[in-house]
Amino acid sequence: MNYMMKHYPLSIFIIIAICYLSFFTPPKTEMDEITNFDKLVHLCMYGGLTVIIWFEYLRRHSRIHWHQLILVGICFPILMSGIVEILQATCTSDRSGDWLDFAANCTGVLFGCLFSWYVTRRIIQKNMNKPV
Repeated sequence: MNYMMKHYPLSIFIIIAICYLSFFTPPKTEMDEITNFDKLVHLCMYGGLTVIIWFEYLRRHSRIHWHQLILVGICFPILMSGIVEILQATCTSDRSGDWLDFAANCTGVLFGCLFSWYVTRRIIQKNMNKPV
């Protein structure tokens, strides 16, 4: 756990923030009137988490170990989002699990992976003088 705290502090912070936001009751705002606005929020949260995980991974590793990156940078955010949706459906009275939320989360992970591969990876490699 100490390794994770030292090498992935932003990822852990984002995970805690997502868990908190997933289980508290948000106040009603005018944004609630925008159709499927919450899906955009889900996409951004999980896309952002994925980009941060990839950033911290790529910054710490000189070579990409695909089995690790797939597990931590793709499978973990998807699994986490599924567990959160199940817990919202079964363990809360004011929140509900939603398949469309899960789909938005997975789409965010996909977009985060694409952004990380084509943008983040190149920026890190350029700054570390590694071949692209």
